[in-house]
Amino acid sequence: MTPLGLYLSRRSINRAEVSRRTGINKTRLSELCNNTATHLRADELYLIALAISADPCEVLREVCGHLGLAKSDE
Repeated sequence: MTPLGLYLSRRSINRAEVSRRTGINKTRLSELCNNTATHLRADELYLIALAISADPCEVLREVCGHLGLAKSDE
């Protein structure tokens, strides 16, 4: 499961309702939640945040908080 999938599960979010509200089809939303090779676009993240009444920055932190900058050899 992806960080987005985990986030939505923790909040007990109905994915079918998110799909309906955002216009993101159920197949794409399922890929975003289950397939770690699928990349979430910024517009999708923003629409999902609006659909679940969450702060887009909070969703971004939850979904991408594991990322970090590469260490420099300098």
